[in-house]
Amino acid sequence: MKNNPLLQLTRRTFLRDCGVGTGKVALASLLSDAVYASDKKQGSGLAGHVKTHHKQQVKAVIHLFMAGAPSQLELFTEKPLLKELEGQPLPDSILGDQRYAFIQANAGVLGPQFKFARYGENGQEISEALPHLQTIADDICMLRAVHTDQFNHAPGQLFFNTGFGQPGRPSIGSWAMYALGAETQDLPAYVVMNTGSGLSGGAGLYSSGFLPTVNTGIMFRNQGPPILNVETPQGISERGQLDAFDVLKTLNQQQYSKLNDPEIQTRIASFEMAARLQVSAPELMNLTKESQETLDLYGCRPEQASFARACLLARRMVQRGVRYINIFHSGWDAHSNVKGNCSSNCTKTDQASTALVKDLKRLGLLDSTLVVWGGEFGRTPMIEKNPTLGRNNGRDHHPQAYTMWMAGGNMKAGFSMGETDEFGFHPTEDAVHVHDIQATILHQLGLDHERLTYHHAGRDFRLTDVHGKVISKAIA
Repeated sequence: MKNNPLLQLTRRTFLRDCGVGTGKVALASLLSDAVYASDKKQGSGLAGHVKTHHKQQVKAVIHLFMAGAPSQLELFTEKPLLKELEGQPLPDSILGDQRYAFIQANAGVLGPQFKFARYGENGQEISEALPHLQTIADDICMLRAVHTDQFNHAPGQLFFNTGFGQPGRPSIGSWAMYALGAETQDLPAYVVMNTGSGLSGGAGLYSSGFLPTVNTGIMFRNQGPPILNVETPQGISERGQLDAFDVLKTLNQQQYSKLNDPEIQTRIASFEMAARLQVSAPELMNLTKESQETLDLYGCRPEQASFARACLLARRMVQRGVRYINIFHSGWDAHSNVKGNCSSNCTKTDQASTALVKDLKRLGLLDSTLVVWGGEFGRTPMIEKNPTLGRNNGRDHHPQAYTMWMAGGNMKAGFSMGETDEFGFHPTEDAVHVHDIQATILHQLGLDHERLTYHHAGRDFRLTDVHGKVISKAIA
């Protein structure tokens, strides 16, 4: 009797292996609220690890990242002296020992390529290249003296999105998801879209880094099915698919019970999310039920991939409980023909960025949604020209001072903060560091950037490292 194998059976073994169908019953209810509640209880990544540190001002963030670095001198900051001194070199007292990769020593300054005017009750300075943004001057909060530590695109993009200039750190969206979890069971809590060419910072811009992989941003395509290979393949029945999921989940749970590896829970959560996306993704991407008025507001054609379509999808995601949305629009790297570069990119992005703010406000969602617009750094006041490279009338990378704007999320509407010198080279008042912006985004989500930490490689890490302060002056 001692060696009787039947004595080794437990109730857990019976329910797991006897084939009575309990696994199938659980899989069949993937789309139910009960499974979602169970997932949160078991810590599959849907539940957050922080209950917020203080009152949460926003439920969602839409981050419009203008990769390549828009020229603040063409879009937001008029510097008449540049026009007066066009062609003359910057004074040594301004330039100091700063050197640039593509600008020759003693290069002359380049005057602004667009006209400026003031808009809204508080006279927000905006160029003619952004005619749509002018109409929401009273809704946006301008940060006019932003600076960063990084000079080149990949490190600059990584620094803004992860707080560090090299790959491997968690992105802002990943920190938010890790801390707060998900509000929806039908879509990923952190979604990424890219409407331009390739990103210098690559997938590291939305990676979970050393956080559990379940917190990684999920890249959605901007046309057709948002994620490839989610649909049930032809010839596979719903029952067959459920059977396959059942086997996979059973094997993964067995492995997790042995190893207690959180990445196995990530794998389980990924399969479950894939099942939910088969229902939720087609509904999300179907814009035919949007009114023609809304489509015209964004300048969006329902089936055509564009920045406008991505912005409209972002609004729909916010309505469905997605917490953090990154829209990357690359192409702003104006080493030559800065006027043409700005004209082209403003045509693609200005109307939709403005429409997003107007639409959220119209639907009563702007107060609970923070919209962030800007790039990794700015552009130089000096001209870049290089006949060998075929460049002329361009501007090089400029980390010392540039402009961003925010809207909604309890930021001061119609507010302008920060000044630069008469050349637009250095901040002179209310300078804002990239770490300050990161701290402020987390703050509006109810998180203290100094207390939101994760123990890794022998020490506690945070998004802002040992830097950053909340931009209290810009908060309503």
